[in-house]
Amino acid sequence: CMTLTRKLAALILLLPIFFAAIMPMVALAQGGLVTIVPANCNTQPGGCQSICDFAKLAQNVLNDGIFFAIVVSAIFFAWAGWQYMTAEGQPYKIKSAKKMFRNILIGLLLIVGAWLLVDTLISSLTGTSGLQWNRIC
Repeated sequence: CMTLTRKLAALILLLPIFFAAIMPMVALAQGGLVTIVPANCNTQPGGCQSICDFAKLAQNVLNDGIFFAIVVSAIFFAWAGWQYMTAEGQPYKIKSAKKMFRNILIGLLLIVGAWLLVDTLISSLTGTSGLQWNRIC
């Protein structure tokens, strides 16, 4: 049975690792979430009017969604690791933590795979190469 002291020691060891993983994301927040509606849509009467505005809007939604998914999956990976470390040798807790790891990984792979599929499809339709389709306008 894991004592409170051992759990506290594990928490003290994990917190610096967690913050070391999160801090680059906080420091580079300007590259993370962006305003979803393009800036020129707010200045034009009637809002977004061209196909380029809607393409930029879709790109912003996609980028913010992927950024959010990666942040949430990192938090869930940390939670699954905590569950695994505090399982105290109980097989059902270990199995539950491993299942959580697997489900998070599958979800993250689905999100990145869907993004890659959309990128490949749109790149082939627009004749651009290598992550440049959102800059066609």
